[in-house]
This record gives sequence, structure tokens and C-alpha cells, in this order.
Amino acid sequence: MVNVILIFILLMSVSAFLLMGYDKSQAKKRGQRISEKTLWTFAIFGGGIGAYLGMQLFRHKTLHTSFRVGFLMLMIVYVFLIVWLLTDNSPIVF
Repeated sequence: MVNVILIFILLMSVSAFLLMGYDKSQAKKRGQRISEKTLWTFAIFGGGIGAYLGMQLFRHKTLHTSFRVGFLMLMIVYVFLIVWLLTDNSPIVF
């Protein structure tokens, strides 16, 4: 079960990272953008690490305080969750 959760977080993080890059690309080209709601949804449901890293790498949404603080907090939560799941103290044993 732990592996499933970790793989889910990985997939969501990669997806959120790619979405941030794509949205930045579209912003530069003035193309069709990805909604902020979609970016937040991916970040909240497992993609906090990828969303934050994408925001920093692509320098996208960095002027929005809600994104800077929110994505950072989500990244911290998911890093702690991963560390907790990888320790022997994790009660999830399937």
C-alpha cells in the first residue's frame, strides 16, 4: 500500500511539474492556458512537490503570493508524508 501511495505522489508531482512548464510556455505564446484551479487541484492531490519545483524552475506564478506560499506548504507536507511512509513507524501495512 505504501508503494501505491508513493507512486501516486510521484505521478501527480511529475504531472504538476509538466503542467507548470506547459502553462508557462502557453503564457509566453499567449496561447490557451491551464486554469489556476487545475494547477491547485494537481498540487493538493499529490503534486505539491512537482508544482513547487515547476514554479521555481520555470519561474511561473512566482509573483502570486498564494502560489508561492501554498505550493511551498504543500511541498513540505508531501515531503514529510514521504519520509513518514518510508520510516518503520508507518502504521500502513498491507
